[in-house]
Amino acid sequence: MHQTKYAMANFQLTPETAFKVKTKFLRKYRDLANEPLEFTPGKEDQLVEDLMRLVKRDRTYIEFTIQKALADTKGNRL
Repeated sequence: MHQTKYAMANFQLTPETAFKVKTKFLRKYRDLANEPLEFTPGKEDQLVEDLMRLVKRDRTYIEFTIQKALADTKGNRL
């Protein structure tokens, strides 16, 4: 029996920045509005896994997109 290895997210979110990232993802992927997308501080990996499943993209893309959103939290672009 083997264990699944999970990579650690290469970013950290606060509730405020998580809300901004979620808002930017919802603008880009409007169909996510119907999905329960929860964030708990310290559970960045779970957020990445959920987004990977929902938008059908790999971890590299999701983390890059989140980091891009974090680089300009005041802007509207993702």
